[in-house]
Amino acid sequence: MASFGSLYVVGGARILYSVGIYSGGPAALWSSMLITLVLMTITAASLAEICSSIPLSGSIYVWAAEAGGKKYGRFFGFVVAFWSTTAWTSFVASNTQATTNFMLSELSVFNVAFPGGIDYDNVKFRAVVWICSELFLLVTILSNLLSPKNFSWIFKASAFIIALDFLLTVIWLPIGVSKTYGFQNAKFVFTEVYNGTGASSGWNWCLSFLSTSGVLTGWDASGHIAEETKNASLVAARGMFWSAACSGILAFPLLILFLFCSPDLDTLFGLDAPQPFVNIYSLALGRGGQVVMTLVAIVGLIINTSLAITAASRLVFAIARDGILPGSKWIGKVDKNGQPKNAIIFIGIISAILLLTILPSTVAFTSLVSAGAVPTIAAYALIPLLRMVFTPGDFANAKWSCGSFSKLFCIIAFVFNMIFGAVTIMGIVSWFVIPEEQWLSARAVGRVLDATEGKDVEENNVAPAAHTSARE
Repeated sequence: MASFGSLYVVGGARILYSVGIYSGGPAALWSSMLITLVLMTITAASLAEICSSIPLSGSIYVWAAEAGGKKYGRFFGFVVAFWSTTAWTSFVASNTQATTNFMLSELSVFNVAFPGGIDYDNVKFRAVVWICSELFLLVTILSNLLSPKNFSWIFKASAFIIALDFLLTVIWLPIGVSKTYGFQNAKFVFTEVYNGTGASSGWNWCLSFLSTSGVLTGWDASGHIAEETKNASLVAARGMFWSAACSGILAFPLLILFLFCSPDLDTLFGLDAPQPFVNIYSLALGRGGQVVMTLVAIVGLIINTSLAITAASRLVFAIARDGILPGSKWIGKVDKNGQPKNAIIFIGIISAILLLTILPSTVAFTSLVSAGAVPTIAAYALIPLLRMVFTPGDFANAKWSCGSFSKLFCIIAFVFNMIFGAVTIMGIVSWFVIPEEQWLSARAVGRVLDATEGKDVEENNVAPAAHTSARE
């Protein structure tokens, strides 16, 4: 449940959908999701095998150390320890901002005026986003300081909220769409191509993997709490594999549903809110219906963040216990219940510092947390490579084993995650260094949409017209 709750596939697919459709359009999004589903599940199987052999807290860096063999294991363990700490901490900060985006999008739905506008270019709005994000972070940190008995209710709540969110999404949303703006046709869903990045067609398509792989990253969470799991050599490994597999199996039809329920691209890209899905719910379900769906999304993200902190704190605790991090002596202490209280506080402090970067510029914050995803993918690629090079066959006889497919799965996991890691880095660098006027600006989006509709519009008038019609 830790891995499945940390993934929160409905929330992940919802947040990343409107970004992914920019890169290649619907055709790229569903096809990339299908590829990601298969290859990320294979990656999970490969790492679950080594988890079964070494079911320890902080597992991913221990796996790297063991897979690196006696000569190089310590070096690779240190590297992955810092990679994974960076990744999970940035994920916590990013999640709290995503929660805030859902909440503040209500201002747009109810036409509430905000001084300077509901826009990340507005420093007053960024200040409100920062305050709300820090408050959500505080709530999730405090939840992790509960006793194990009380915290178990959060695990139960995660199962309930994921099921509720999924059922409301697959039942209520389509009913609402059918009674309002109507479904997209199959041609749009399966063949529509869109280039919202300004990059070449092939590179534009590749960038869709940033969205689809992001939905299925974090399934290693159950490995991080292996020492607190009964029969961990089986249970933790199974948790990793099945959370990746089930999340992928759920994510694919969800994305197909979102594409059929999507408003036309002109309306979609013109939605004036930090989280466009709130406005999509408003278009399909009305203001009252979208409030219900937004509340479910916010609660789901809070629980998701809380479980991510649980996994991250066990990882950080284990790394500190081995003396790798600065301040390890303090971070590696546990409270009277055996909980890594100081590691939880450490995660909160670092995440709070990351959130501070929202104030000077949202570009700074987005760059930091986006770059934080790279180490996770890099670790997913490195460990199978180390197994093939330094410890071939050492973990194939684990209780949870890939059997004769072990070596093949290692090869597939390495190649897929190396490619995705490269795509991630290139995407982050491109987004960071290329000015908005040249790449993925609102004006460019409007221009492309008008061109596809055969309109002959003056360049300087495209974006305002598109956004005005969408808001109306």
